[in-house]
Amino acid sequence: MKRGPPSKGPARGWMHFFGEANVIVRKPTRYGVLQAAERISAILPPTPLIPIELGSATLWCKCESAQPMGAFKLRGAWHRMTEMTAEEAEFGVVAFSSGNHAQGVAWAARRLRMAATIVMPSDAPKIKVDGTRALGADVIFYDRMTEDRATIARDLAEKKGAVVVPSYDDAHIIEGQGSAGIEASLQLAELGLADPDLIVSPCGGGGLSSGLALALPEAKVVIVEPDGWDDMGQSLRGGAIVPVGPNPPRTRCDALQTLQVSPLTFDVLRSREATAVSVSEDEVAAAMRLAFEQLSLVIEPGGAVGLAALMAGKIAAGERTLLLLSGGNVEPALFDALVHG
Repeated sequence: MKRGPPSKGPARGWMHFFGEANVIVRKPTRYGVLQAAERISAILPPTPLIPIELGSATLWCKCESAQPMGAFKLRGAWHRMTEMTAEEAEFGVVAFSSGNHAQGVAWAARRLRMAATIVMPSDAPKIKVDGTRALGADVIFYDRMTEDRATIARDLAEKKGAVVVPSYDDAHIIEGQGSAGIEASLQLAELGLADPDLIVSPCGGGGLSSGLALALPEAKVVIVEPDGWDDMGQSLRGGAIVPVGPNPPRTRCDALQTLQVSPLTFDVLRSREATAVSVSEDEVAAAMRLAFEQLSLVIEPGGAVGLAALMAGKIAAGERTLLLLSGGNVEPALFDALVHG
């Protein structure tokens, strides 16, 4: 007889975020990043590493928009979900996301033959909602400004007996995202070049940037956020986690609208003395335009913030700058308006 889900207790895989007592939280490590890179390389080829000239500098663009679901998020999802036991997998996973993590979890769940339920904001881009559903996941909507997505996910997971797969507040997720840095290092080595001396990465919750910081420990790390959503930057400058302020501005960078970062990602970036800048909507549009015109790449607003900061002179390029172009899931009409309008 098939066993039913547990009747009580915290949703598995989510004790850290909800502050369960007497729980030892595993911290991400570079060894874990290397493990994640090995797991990813077994199922997918490396994403392209393409040079682009910006003034006198060469930027090495890691094109995560070329992933099967259009963003880096499947790296962390795969690393986390392949750690699940057969018993856990039987009842599936729950995640929350504006779209890219949603699709990453859905992609991994379909490949691993698990059920997946995703909590998504009601204003998520249609292309991301449709992509998540096309990969076989169920979608539950919530109001971004009035409801708590984490609580909704926890309640769903408890009811289903499922495992919550966080978008950034998890060691396996962070390590999985960092596998992009290991790939880039190997690709540069094949060209006879040393590791990057500068990493420029978009930042929402910080899973990607902290994973890259672990992957490439000798490189300087600069994270980039949208204006008004720069909670990681403010946290790093102040030495303690602070949330996004009240009534944040509207932004097209839906993938980077994290209201508060996690201790795991903050601690990694703080220990690496990462710095941060923010960019405007116009600067993001200019970066999307440049990526399309010079690289023939469709990059979503949140995925283009690093290039925007470099173009605007807010970050000085290094000798070997690794730039993450982290996603390409953007509504066609919006892309056309920003790039050609």
